[in-house]
Amino acid sequence: MNLLDLPPVAAVLDTAYRALMGLSYLLEPLAGTAAAAVAVVLLTLAVRAVLVPVGVSQAKAERNRARLAPRLAELQRRHRKDPEKLQRAMRDLYAEEGTTPLAGCLPMLAQAPVVGVVYALFLHAQIAGHDNELLGHDLFGAPLGSSLVGALGGGSMSLPTVAVVGMVVLAIALVGELTRRASLPGGRLAVPRATAATAVAPGGDMPNPLAGPGMQSALGALQFLTAVIACFVPLAAGLYLLVTVTWTLVQRVVLRRRYPFEVAG
Repeated sequence: MNLLDLPPVAAVLDTAYRALMGLSYLLEPLAGTAAAAVAVVLLTLAVRAVLVPVGVSQAKAERNRARLAPRLAELQRRHRKDPEKLQRAMRDLYAEEGTTPLAGCLPMLAQAPVVGVVYALFLHAQIAGHDNELLGHDLFGAPLGSSLVGALGGGSMSLPTVAVVGMVVLAIALVGELTRRASLPGGRLAVPRATAATAVAPGGDMPNPLAGPGMQSALGALQFLTAVIACFVPLAAGLYLLVTVTWTLVQRVVLRRRYPFEVAG
């Protein structure tokens, strides 16, 4: 059975489809054949605007983790031989400070369903039993349902598709590089040295591997994973990814200025 045929899933997709088509019709006098692409961009901006309070919570959580890092390291030294006692002490510290080591994960989790909906809308010929008119829309001649890998491997390669999708992928990679550089020591998103040096792992019984140079290099490489994903998903989903990673970078820089790290001794 097709998962998209399940009544709840079909209802969600049909609602999203009608909303996106309605917005496309409104934008058509201004954007022409690119109306659906502009609608996807506006949808992305709307989703990210709704998630701004969550982003603020994430920035505060990052600041709290930086502030608590020395105290967590002290607990590690004090209870090194008693992992259970160490974990209890860490839980008590987080509870006392009103935070959690997992705080800040909600933005990524909240966006996953939206990306899935956009992906499905531009992948299937039918939505909830009716023809999917979104597949007839394009951006500068590249169908919104096309992907770079699909175009290269499926025999449907055209210059507009390769050029437009390729530019989206390159733009995502550029944002990833800017994010990576901003996260390096001295960058606007860098973790203070004191925090990285004293951070402990969530288990609490050994230094945090995320503080090591090898893991930091791996995390830098992960910034480009979104660009790889954009090669496989429809162009419309790639546009969503491009707007959201750009928004994320700008928002993190702004919020880091608003909520700078304060490492306690």
